[in-house]
Amino acid sequence: MLRQPNIYRDRKHAGEFLASLLLQRGSTGSNALVLALPRGGVPVAAPIAKALKAPLDLLLVRKLGIPGDEEVAMGAISVGGACFLNKSLIEALGIPSSAVDRVKESENAELKRRNVAYRDSRPPPDVSGKVVYLVDDGIATGATVQAALLALHEMRPDKIVLVAPVGAPDSIEDLARLCDEMIVPLQPQRFSAVGLWYKSFDQTQDSEVLQLLRDS
Repeated sequence: MLRQPNIYRDRKHAGEFLASLLLQRGSTGSNALVLALPRGGVPVAAPIAKALKAPLDLLLVRKLGIPGDEEVAMGAISVGGACFLNKSLIEALGIPSSAVDRVKESENAELKRRNVAYRDSRPPPDVSGKVVYLVDDGIATGATVQAALLALHEMRPDKIVLVAPVGAPDSIEDLARLCDEMIVPLQPQRFSAVGLWYKSFDQTQDSEVLQLLRDS
């Protein structure tokens, strides 16, 4: 029986614990693909991909924020053009299509920049028919993960498993409907910031992301 740590040493330790937990649950790499949310999700995802003997890649997504209130998502877009729009919200707020298009154009430009930096402009990973393990280093508001899940649904994987070392219970509850399975072992009731649940939570550098992808 694995002992749940009260705090993780660092992202690698969190990933190793999650990898052991997944193996204990009988998860295998058969038809699996591990997708990390950069940058912080990559050091967590690398041990998971290694344990499952599954490919490791990045899911590059951007939240489409409401003009003037960008923290609220009206949709999500991913590299490759997968796009989800919350049409009922857009209509309820009376957001014109021209404003939606401007947000999409801006966020798509940032996606392309990141795809060049991290993935050398390769096309997005093919998730059709795959069991996708979507990994981040923690879930606070859940906005980024929500954007990723919405975009991922448009790419039509066979199954989506959301994996994170720690998360806010309210956010996790909201995300549950967007995935087939969720593995977030540490869900503290008094949650303020992801970094408080790590002894070391230094910002993940681009060089580390690239090295982990090369080593996978």
